[in-house]
Amino acid sequence: MKIWLDDLRDTPAGYVRAYSVSDAKDLIEDCERRNIPIELIDLDYDLGAYEMYGGKGMRLLEWLDERGTHYPCEVHSTHYYGAPEMERFLRWNW
Repeated sequence: MKIWLDDLRDTPAGYVRAYSVSDAKDLIEDCERRNIPIELIDLDYDLGAYEMYGGKGMRLLEWLDERGTHYPCEVHSTHYYGAPEMERFLRWNW
């Protein structure tokens, strides 16, 4: 499964959409329960109104790292601060 975490951008073909960090966590845990491989998690930083459901996209990376589940991740965010922060986190922790 490929997971697309974003509140505004269209979901690319072949991805399952998560609007919030909570949605993404639920998808990941469901994949793990059902032994569905996670091919990629593609993240946005700023999730707008959906941040009330788990925070910014960075929080999903922190959660994955805390669990030791370092699935392949990419950042599609263009946020001036958040995108470089997420990229740095991935370089240092993945």
